Amino acid sequence: MLTFRPRAIALEALCVAGVGPVARALATRALARDDAWLATLRGVTSGDALFLLGASEALPWVDGALYLGRDDAAPLLLTPTNAAPDVPADVFERAIVRHAGVLVPPIAVLPAPRRLVSVAAARPVERARLAEWLAARPETSP
Repeated sequence: MLTFRPRAIALEALCVAGVGPVARALATRALARDDAWLATLRGVTSGDALFLLGASEALPWVDGALYLGRDDAAPLLLTPTNAAPDVPADVFERAIVRHAGVLVPPIAVLPAPRRLVSVAAARPVERARLAEWLAARPETSP
């Protein structure tokens, strides 16, 4: 089973991802900002997951969010900024691309919950579309 280990040097964050309640919090945080800031981001959703891409300093902070970056040895992937797979990055990339099948790179790799998502379709974030996505995912009580 593949595991991730802490990185000696963190990658620069290019994407912030959230799943479930974290994705809702991420969308809420983004919607609280102005349109000029939203225009600096691109986004894509996959079910209950939200991915926002942009410059590191523009990415919103949300507790529990996963920040992803690009390892020079695996440029087709976005992987956790603070953790690396326990195999060489280029080997990991080849395995992920082969496993992902029809997913178009760049592919975001979420270790927990294990998920692969193409972020190639990321588009400029539009307030109305993000609000619509959020409204379609009401909070659930435990």
